[in-house]
Amino acid sequence: MHAAPDMTPSGDTHVAVEPAGRKSSSPPTIVLAMLLGAACLLQGAPARANEWASCVKELRTIALGKGIGAQVFDSALAGVEPDADILKLFDNQPEFTIPIWDYLSGLVDDERVADGRALMEKWSAVLAQAEEKFGVDRFVIAAVWGVESDYGRIMGRRELVRSLTTLSCSGRRQAFFRGELLATLRILQSGDIPAASLVGSWAGAFGQTQFMPSTYQRLAIDFDGDGRRDIVDSVPDALGSTANYLKRAGWITGQPWGYEVRLPANYAGPAGRRTKQSLAQWSELGIRQVDGSALTGSGPAGLLLPSGAKGPAFIVFRNFDAIFAYNAAESYALAIAHLADRLRGGGAFRTPWPTDDPGIGRAQRREVQQRLLDRGFDVGVPDGIVGARTRTAIRAFQASAGLPQDGRAGMRVLQALRAAGPDPRVERAPGVDPAVAPRPK
Repeated sequence: MHAAPDMTPSGDTHVAVEPAGRKSSSPPTIVLAMLLGAACLLQGAPARANEWASCVKELRTIALGKGIGAQVFDSALAGVEPDADILKLFDNQPEFTIPIWDYLSGLVDDERVADGRALMEKWSAVLAQAEEKFGVDRFVIAAVWGVESDYGRIMGRRELVRSLTTLSCSGRRQAFFRGELLATLRILQSGDIPAASLVGSWAGAFGQTQFMPSTYQRLAIDFDGDGRRDIVDSVPDALGSTANYLKRAGWITGQPWGYEVRLPANYAGPAGRRTKQSLAQWSELGIRQVDGSALTGSGPAGLLLPSGAKGPAFIVFRNFDAIFAYNAAESYALAIAHLADRLRGGGAFRTPWPTDDPGIGRAQRREVQQRLLDRGFDVGVPDGIVGARTRTAIRAFQASAGLPQDGRAGMRVLQALRAAGPDPRVERAPGVDPAVAPRPK
């Protein structure tokens, strides 16, 4: 399991964004520290505080029984408090909660393509080595890097130990997250990655290509030869480990992930990534490549219809399944696959999404934020990442403009903001053009 990092903007807080500080004092016992911390956080809820302390005590017993040193556990858990936001995020993962055209427009835009091409040139030797050693397409390796952390720029800011302890003691899948917590403690015990660097997404994924701790234990490799498996600060380790993962997930060297296709009018036949048929069978149903040519490739394939038969359609092969294994969401796998194609020189999908309000990329999202600022709405620093503050501001603007109040940063609201222009009563920063809002460094 992999989880995309918190895309938490510097000025657009949608969840608690600062990592939990560790207390500098040495508590008399780890259980007492947990009890006191939880009591403060839960504001006088002794039953919950006792549950937290009891859970941490149980985790300590389990960890010591699995070979984790007492000093490692006590040091890692000292002062850690439950994170009340984690369980909310568990049920609102973007791969499953926003329209796919919004999801893809934010992850595969001109900026990410340009940055990826530049970084692929910089790290060309490492990518070539990874491709040769593992047989995985270098463009797909780079695309994972780009989607997971914007090439190492956004790796998440939540302390893994705090997040995973919270999930080990509350909510669904506690057994799974307890295993991830133990894996995190083993990383600390090995010394490969220091505690300060073990920060990441709310679900515990970390590093430049966002491995879960147990995945790190199984598949991370030392690709730069320094004797440590460091997917946080070593680009070669992160890229090599990603190639190793995809190879183990079933990547077939020299085969494509798939490609966009054209459906016959009113198509109502079989579909689905798992509904595999031969290309001959798909061809008999009238399916062609998007340019009208015959289907090509080998092996069984599925027909992916992420927005139904009226939107873009794709024939997908085994390598799409390997990408899907990285984070089990078809929208995520399609973002990786599409970014890889764009990095290779391909263009946008030929078939438009079935919406009258298309998604917008990060440059346009920054423009939305800048234009909201110019009308007096507080969105923080325009950074192209849409969180709660931006959505609240959009809803307020939509209300003032007589538009449906969905809080969505799409083309419709951008055009409305352009038409409205700045509020003359609002003092603007000198030299700021909302159409070319500055890109964060």
